[in-house]
Amino acid sequence: MSPDARLTELGDFLKTRRAELSPRAVGLPDGAGTRRVPGLRREEVAQLASISTDYYTRLEQGRLSAPGGVLDALAQALRLDDDQRDYLFGLAGRASARPRRRARQKVQPQLRRLLDDLSTTPAIVMGRRMDVIAWNSLAAALVTDFGRIPEKHRNYLRLLFVDPAMRSLYADWETVARTCVAQLRMEAVKYPDDPRLTALVGELSVRDPDFRTWWAAHHVATLGVGTKILHHPVAGELALDWDTLTASTDPDQQLIIWTAEVGTPTHDGLRILASWAADQHLSATPVD
Repeated sequence: MSPDARLTELGDFLKTRRAELSPRAVGLPDGAGTRRVPGLRREEVAQLASISTDYYTRLEQGRLSAPGGVLDALAQALRLDDDQRDYLFGLAGRASARPRRRARQKVQPQLRRLLDDLSTTPAIVMGRRMDVIAWNSLAAALVTDFGRIPEKHRNYLRLLFVDPAMRSLYADWETVARTCVAQLRMEAVKYPDDPRLTALVGELSVRDPDFRTWWAAHHVATLGVGTKILHHPVAGELALDWDTLTASTDPDQQLIIWTAEVGTPTHDGLRILASWAADQHLSATPVD
C-alpha cells in the first residue's frame, strides 16, 4: 500500500470508528434529536483526544499522518481494542508501544493428554514467566502439591525462593536458582512490558538478596536438558534427568519431564513415590 493510500485508509478507518460510537458511550451529552451524523462528531473526537478539530479533520481527509502520542489519544477516544489500535498505528507507519493484554494461558489439549498418560514420569507444563500451568500427580508428589498454591503464585521461580521445602529439595539449590533466574532473563527480553513479570521481579528483588544480586548480573539461559539431584523426604536421594519439549502450537508452553534409567535406585524411587502419591490422592491439574 502506497503512503497516500495508507493515509486515505487511515482517514476512512477513523471515520468509520467515529460513526460507531454514541456520545453516551464516551461520556458526552446525547443531544437527542439534534444530531445530523451517526455516532460522534469530528469536534467531539478532537475534544476527547485533546487535539484541534482542524487537525483531526485533516487526519480524516487523509491529508497528514500523526505522531504516536496523537494516535494513542485517538485510540483511547475511539475505544479501540488491541487489534484496532495496532491497525491504526500500522496505517500511520508507527510502531505501537503499548503492550498487548495477554489472556491467561491454558494448557494445550495435546499436552494435557500426554500428562495424563505419564503415570510413572513426573511432568509439568511451564508457561510464560515460568508459571506452572499444568502438572501430573507424580510431579505434585516430587516437587510440591501445586493444586494447593493460589494460581497467581504458581510460579516455579517464585517457589524456589519463597518455599523453604523447595530449598531443601534440591541438593544444589543455588545452581538451580541461578539458572532459573537466567532463564527468566530470557523471558524479560521476549516480553519486556509484561506487567506480571515486572511484578514478579519486583517482589523477589525485595524479598531475597540473592535474587536481587543474580538478577542484576544479567546472565541468560534457556530451558534444555540436564540432571538434578533431589533429596526427597519420601523417595530419598534421586538423580533425575530432565528434558524440555516445546509445544508447536504455543512456543510459550514447555513440557518438563523428569526421568531415570530403568534399574537404577532413582527409577525404583520414582515407583515408590508413585505408590505413595496414589495413597495421598495428590491431584493433577484441575480441568478448566
